[in-house]
Amino acid sequence: MRADRLLSIMLLLQIYRRLTARELARRLEVSERTIHRDMEALSTAGVPVTALRGAGGGWALVEGYRTNLTGLNGAEVQSLFAGVPAPLLADLKLDRASDAAHVKLLAALPESARADAEYARRRVHVDVAGWGSTDEAVPHLQTIQEAVWRGRRLHFTYGDECGAAAERAADPLGLVAKGSVWYLVARAGEEVRSYRVSRLTSARVSEEACERPEGFDLAAYWSESVARFRSHTPRYVATFRAHESVLHLVHYAGRFSRVEAAGEPDAEGWAAVRMRFQFEEDACAFALGFGTKVEVVEPAALREKVLRAAEQVVAFYSEAGRRGRAEGKG
Repeated sequence: MRADRLLSIMLLLQIYRRLTARELARRLEVSERTIHRDMEALSTAGVPVTALRGAGGGWALVEGYRTNLTGLNGAEVQSLFAGVPAPLLADLKLDRASDAAHVKLLAALPESARADAEYARRRVHVDVAGWGSTDEAVPHLQTIQEAVWRGRRLHFTYGDECGAAAERAADPLGLVAKGSVWYLVARAGEEVRSYRVSRLTSARVSEEACERPEGFDLAAYWSESVARFRSHTPRYVATFRAHESVLHLVHYAGRFSRVEAAGEPDAEGWAAVRMRFQFEEDACAFALGFGTKVEVVEPAALREKVLRAAEQVVAFYSEAGRRGRAEGKG
């Protein structure tokens, strides 16, 4: 809307004191011609904007002029209180609202606090995606978001881990982003559970009002849910000797592995490392992956498993080599 854009221009000039038409056009995603028309409209409305000529020129407000029109609209308030990084705000279509809200907040701050805010903004960036993560398609996220905002019952088709899909109806209670993965928290009957948004193959908002449990706290529910998940996750602990050349890599060995304790390298460069895995197979793959740089200390059964697997690998490649040489002679 033009009124929002005119307000944004005044606030941007109030914050940055002087901006060119090109910079204003870039920030507001309009043409420079539109900016010039907006400046004429502001001047006609009595706002003291002035054009400064020359190399350091641009548009500015008359010295000392300030506007108090810094009210936040609904979307901007949502973007602030969601408290999520830019990629997740983009998923919710709140990224531009967040930009506008921060401009208004900066304009409302005194000069000293504004400098602190800009200092932090330029020096801290949060990337929610892990190094090994992949983007998940969430085509129905906006539909779910609408149901959450409006407090309406949601009808959807949900596929489980095996690919089987089922029709569901539930009362949406909130959205949670775990890293870059979105989850819908909803109540079906008396049960509150989490649904991975990428597994929804269809979604429709009904006009039936949803029933929210009295006193339901989304953050507390999610914290308890994560704790339950971790307590039921299989746990396999093993101890290794790791060479100092790979010691820094064992912390990133796998998605479900964790270093619980690591000692200092001895005179020969070997350190004791205690690690936790989901399954024995994960620990075996870890040991094999580092070759002669990691040795299993305990349990003994894991050491035997790694030895047998290594023998099978040697036998496989030896046989493959013999076949290759025989075929070459033929």
